Amino acid sequence: MDEVLKQKLSKLPVDPGVYFHKNVAGEIIYVGKAAVLKNRVRQYFQKSAKDPKTEALVKEIADTDWIVVDTEMDALFLESEMIKRYKPKWNILLRDDKSVSYVRIDMKSEVPYVSFTRNPIDDGATYIGPFYGKTAVEKAVRLLRRVFPYYIKPYTKRKTLDTDLGLTPGIEIGKCTPKDYKRNLRKLIRYLEGGKEKLLKDLEKTMHKAATEGNYELAAEARDQIRGLKEIKRKIVFSDKEFLDISSDQALRQLQELLGLEKPPRRIEGYDISHQSGKDTVGSMVVFINGTAARNEYRKFKIRTSTNDDLKSMIEVITRRLKHKEWEYPDLIILDGGLTQVNAVLPLVEPYNMPVIGRDKSGNHSKSSGVKIIFNNTIIPLSSSSHIARLIARVDEEAHRFAITYHTLLKRKSMLK
Repeated sequence: MDEVLKQKLSKLPVDPGVYFHKNVAGEIIYVGKAAVLKNRVRQYFQKSAKDPKTEALVKEIADTDWIVVDTEMDALFLESEMIKRYKPKWNILLRDDKSVSYVRIDMKSEVPYVSFTRNPIDDGATYIGPFYGKTAVEKAVRLLRRVFPYYIKPYTKRKTLDTDLGLTPGIEIGKCTPKDYKRNLRKLIRYLEGGKEKLLKDLEKTMHKAATEGNYELAAEARDQIRGLKEIKRKIVFSDKEFLDISSDQALRQLQELLGLEKPPRRIEGYDISHQSGKDTVGSMVVFINGTAARNEYRKFKIRTSTNDDLKSMIEVITRRLKHKEWEYPDLIILDGGLTQVNAVLPLVEPYNMPVIGRDKSGNHSKSSGVKIIFNNTIIPLSSSSHIARLIARVDEEAHRFAITYHTLLKRKSMLK
């Protein structure tokens, strides 16, 4: 360890956070989370015995950066997002698949239950994750069960100890209906996906509206859920990513400089079109706030006009999106397309002063395709290891995944007709 890195590590805080180990080329090779950054990061450079893989990782570390967050759970969620973005080689080499976890909820079931799995499958259920800390995630979701009671096994209609403890919705004793239970499960999903602040606001609106209309039972339910969420706030915070200091995200700062923006782009929206020979054409809109996915803000569009023309479909999606003034407008739009797509969309967003860039894949639509962006009629190639390239690829791939998922759903429905 050289003197510069040694001095840097002396400034490590005792707060929770996420750290980034880099090699001599400045490439992020490992992302980790810590309850206490100072203790965890320093462990890598101590002379204590380590397994061979960790020893090999340490030999490659030339620099370390970190981001401080409010809670250990914030660190868990931010770590997950950063691993998805940067795909560090040592996270793959060191990863124990048993530690990776998804939350699974099958909302198609009449009475869903909440479970955890390491291997999500294409069964139509909702999967939230992956999270790199199985024990921490399970503990967090158990805490939320006190606010949004749920079943942990297939529904049997039998009363259990969990019923008496208030940990199930109580369908088995007539306390609520399956419809009411699903409504509360959707709240749980929103919370897990990062919609905490908006959920709290919606619950407050529901409480006041229900009280005004004389629906005191619903008002009391919303009140209790607000209280419950605020009580566990100090224990666990599933953040909407507002905790992330935007100035700490190098990709956002570099985007600001590259595109000549007044400030780093806080809200980025990514768009993609998916269809099969013009059938079941859909558009997707994904949202990244402060550089991390905000899944509760995602939107999908079933194309109404030209179904076999990606350009016209993209124009339709952007036109329809702009009509939704209740959705916060983006600081930057990223399109899955080249110069033609960007020039077609620019006149639509010009009145709103929204910068637009395209990811030009030049026919290579594989995940390993390089990142070249279109801006001001110029093709700008980016190093695949750069912070900007990693972020743009993450947004683009997420938009593609979301579009494909919706297209597949429509295709299945068409086949059943």
